[in-house]
Amino acid sequence: MYRASDRVDNEAWIELLEEACASLDLDGETHSAAVDLFLSRAPDDDRGKRVAAAASLYAAGLIRGEERSQSAVADAMDVSRLSVQKRWKPILEDAGFSPPSW
Repeated sequence: MYRASDRVDNEAWIELLEEACASLDLDGETHSAAVDLFLSRAPDDDRGKRVAAAASLYAAGLIRGEERSQSAVADAMDVSRLSVQKRWKPILEDAGFSPPSW
């Protein structure tokens, strides 16, 4: 869970998630899920926030049934595909979901 102040402190990252959702043609519910996942695990340092946001967006797409490829999400968030690949499963697990085994 996160505090309301976390939302304010991470507004720039939330806007980046919104832009990425628009470019990937994802709905508002997926954006909302991505923001919740991101804020629940947002690192303290800005260096890791872009990757955490990208992995959260990929995980949110899986949860909401609006899957996009790791490459597409990585491109939309300006990170490497490998960064998304390494970080999305723990995000799903922390949110109480079982990641697919594929």
